[in-house]
Amino acid sequence: MDSRLITGIILAGGKSRRMGVDKRFLDIAGQTLLDHAVSVCEELFEDIVVVTGAPEVLNISKHRVVHDIIPNCAALGGIYTGLSHASFNYGFVMACDMPWVQLNIIACLIEALRRSPADNYDVVIPKLDTGLQPTHAVYGKQCIPHMKAMIDGQDLKVQNLCSRDDVSVRYVSAQELPGFGVPIRAFENINTPDDLEKARRDADTDHSSRRAG
Repeated sequence: MDSRLITGIILAGGKSRRMGVDKRFLDIAGQTLLDHAVSVCEELFEDIVVVTGAPEVLNISKHRVVHDIIPNCAALGGIYTGLSHASFNYGFVMACDMPWVQLNIIACLIEALRRSPADNYDVVIPKLDTGLQPTHAVYGKQCIPHMKAMIDGQDLKVQNLCSRDDVSVRYVSAQELPGFGVPIRAFENINTPDDLEKARRDADTDHSSRRAG
C-alpha cells in the first residue's frame, strides 16, 4: 500500500511518571523526541496526526494536534483518538519516545498490510521475542468500535485487541524485518533517565562513527 494513503499517528501523551518530566521535549543529538518523531513521519506520510493527553497547545504548525477523546486511557486511548481523526482508513502508530525508528521497518509493516488482492488486515504488528510492539504498528479504522468496547470495559491493554476473533492480525516477526539482528534497537523507548543517558551516549557514538567514516 502507498504510504501516502496512510495517516501517520504520533502518540505524544505528555508527562511520564517514570521519567518525571515531559518526555516529548527531551533532547537527543540536538532534536527533541517529538520533533524527531514528526520528521520521521514526514518522510513517509502526507497526513500526520499528533495525539496528546496534555491540555497545553503543541507548537506543530504543519500538522494536526488532537487531544484524547476519552482521557486517561493510556496508549489504547491515544490510538483510538488518532484513528478517529485520521484522514485515511489506516494509520501507522508510533510513540514519540522512540529515537531509533527506521523508515525501512515502517515500510515493511505497511507492505505486510495486504491480506489478499481485495482485502487488508485490520492490524499489522511486530512480534519480537520480547513481545508485541503496539506503539509501532499499523491499525485500520475498523478497529475503532472494538477499541471503544475495550475502553468501555476498562480493558486498556492494546495487545488484547489482537486476540479478538473479529480482528484480523498480521504478526511480523523479527526475521521478516529489514536488517535482522539489528532492528530490536528500532523499538526501544525512552522511559527512564537511564534510558535517556544511554540513548544520548549511543547518539554520540553514532555521530563519531560517521565522522570517522
